[in-house]
Amino acid sequence: MNDIFEKIHAIGILPVIALDDAAQAVPLAKALAAGGIPAAEVTFRTAAGEEAIRRIAQEVPEVLVGAGTVLTTEQVDLAVNAGAKFIVSPGTNAKVVYHCQKLGVQPIPGAITPTEIETAMELGLDVLKFFPAEPSGGLGMIKALTAPYTQIKFIPTGGISTANMGEYLKHPKILACGGSWMVKKDLMNAGKFEEIRALAAEAAAIVKSVREGK
Repeated sequence: MNDIFEKIHAIGILPVIALDDAAQAVPLAKALAAGGIPAAEVTFRTAAGEEAIRRIAQEVPEVLVGAGTVLTTEQVDLAVNAGAKFIVSPGTNAKVVYHCQKLGVQPIPGAITPTEIETAMELGLDVLKFFPAEPSGGLGMIKALTAPYTQIKFIPTGGISTANMGEYLKHPKILACGGSWMVKKDLMNAGKFEEIRALAAEAAAIVKSVREGK
């Protein structure tokens, strides 16, 4: 694994964050790090995404920050210039992947079918997003897909929570789990960053328990 994937695997959780206000980015990133999850996938679903990435990259450098819901090469440029270390997409777009590779930033496209997986493999990729995870068959589907595609590892996102993340993480083909349950908009908008820290700590404890085999 490369350095980015080693870090994501070590953390075990990749929070998926949609911010309406970039001013929330720094206290949010600090809360996640304090809870034991120094990582953030800031989505481009909102206009604040680019600035939020920039603020986290500059002010909370201990947090591994990437961009999510990246659909175009133009968004790749914005994210990379803001400081994103990895680029996540819901699907596999060869143009976006090639552009990431050209810039030297790690792409993590989504794939949930054999054809999409083989497309990603042709692009030289072996770590993929599995989205939406639960609606697409969840862990059972991942087990079925990784039987023939033994080199592929997934970051499942969508329907993941503290209730099921442990089972996902036990599977050797799961690099980490993505989710937004610890970074809900109502908590961020209310400034309840201590609650976010506590939720992050709860998730980090599950990762540790699974990894230590307890």
